[in-house]
Amino acid sequence: MREPTVARNYADVLVTLASQAKDLDGWGKMIDEVADAVSGNETLRLFLESPRITAAEKSRIIGQAFADRLPAKLVAFLRAVVMHRRQHLFSEIAIEYHTAVDAISGRAHAQVQVAWAPDEKGRASIAKELSRITGLTVVPHFTVRPQILGGLIVRIGDTVMDGSLARRLASLRSSMLGSAAR
Repeated sequence: MREPTVARNYADVLVTLASQAKDLDGWGKMIDEVADAVSGNETLRLFLESPRITAAEKSRIIGQAFADRLPAKLVAFLRAVVMHRRQHLFSEIAIEYHTAVDAISGRAHAQVQVAWAPDEKGRASIAKELSRITGLTVVPHFTVRPQILGGLIVRIGDTVMDGSLARRLASLRSSMLGSAAR
């Protein structure tokens, strides 16, 4: 089975556990902290990657390390991931978890490219309009790209909406050159 599919399967289990605990956001923060700890702490990462240490020993250590910091079901989940030798997928599991929670919550993340950074009122207006268009609660993530000249380019999943001034000028130029050639 491919790793993205495996990560998604683990994330689905984690969503189920978090739903039972009635704390989707809290569990999201906790799995992020675990993923950050594994990727950011070289000692921990090397420990988990070491072929010299058995999966059972790694699982036992993980259980001890997180027993007093995380809910028991989350610790059991982490131990199961380690026992199945999937600890390298913690970051991907966290990403898939948030994707699943967003789908459940009717939330979508939008990558919004703008020519200049909007003020808070402009950000709220863009988020409101994108939410109206999509029917979802849209969380915009802004990137400033002066080369688009004005307007904005929005990507939500596989959908791209290009309302940039640069695209409009290119389209106008193309139509003018096309009509001049006739």
